[in-house]
Amino acid sequence: MSTFAKRERLLLADLLETAGPEAPTLCEGWLTRDLAAHVVVRERRPDAAGGVLIKPLAPRLQKVLEEYAAKPYEELIQLIRTGPPRFSPFQLKQLDEAANTVEFYVHTEDVRRAQPDWSPRELDPVFQETLWSRLERTVRLLGRGIPTGLVLRRPDGRTAVAHRGTPVVTVTGEPSELLLFAFGRQNAARVEKAGDQDAIAKLTETKQLGL
Repeated sequence: MSTFAKRERLLLADLLETAGPEAPTLCEGWLTRDLAAHVVVRERRPDAAGGVLIKPLAPRLQKVLEEYAAKPYEELIQLIRTGPPRFSPFQLKQLDEAANTVEFYVHTEDVRRAQPDWSPRELDPVFQETLWSRLERTVRLLGRGIPTGLVLRRPDGRTAVAHRGTPVVTVTGEPSELLLFAFGRQNAARVEKAGDQDAIAKLTETKQLGL
């Protein structure tokens, strides 16, 4: 049975292949080659991937990322398509879904929305609920360093508090768009913002959203 993580993985691989190695992405400082290297290193080099969250490991991660980015681009795309190595824990379907559904969705949009002619994808309700569930679990972590209060609100009225504080900004949108906003893609997310205008400006410009 296909999973959301597998679907987003294959879509990401296709987009990266079509865009080529030198296309822009929403990840600051990264072209598509750099993003592809990041995805491969995260799955295949756990000795280095921890540098995303553990600062002392960051120099090693950067070195390994540069090594992978220097590989033939077609090889990186194939490694993304085929997935993690045989004995990787990511081979377990439940772990793959838990760890990669959001990862691949966000990076797919990093490629799509960096292009001038992009348009929103039509996402099915089940996938939207899945993204909302993941967002609810991680929203406090994603919003821990921001300079304002932040409430994420779905069109049906359900909310998730990302950060307590004043003034409060309320951001409204579909779960997929709120997730992108919470992961630091504020300017690319299709959302509506309400609240103090200075606070909205600070929130839109901050780099403290996300991991």
